Amino acid sequence: MKKIKVTQVKSVIDRSERQKRTMEALGLRKLNNSVEVEATPQILGMINKVSHLVKVQELANS
Repeated sequence: MKKIKVTQVKSVIDRSERQKRTMEALGLRKLNNSVEVEATPQILGMINKVSHLVKVQELANS
């Protein structure tokens, strides 16, 4: 599977509870925090729901 790096670039203050939970489920807890995750359909769907709060980068295969 492809790995991607997800970085939180906007705050979850004044966002819906659903978006806050999605960010936490992705492992993003603070601003400018990054996580590396596998690009599964479930993860990509979660990223799609909070795409306005995150930045996504594909990682090179090594």
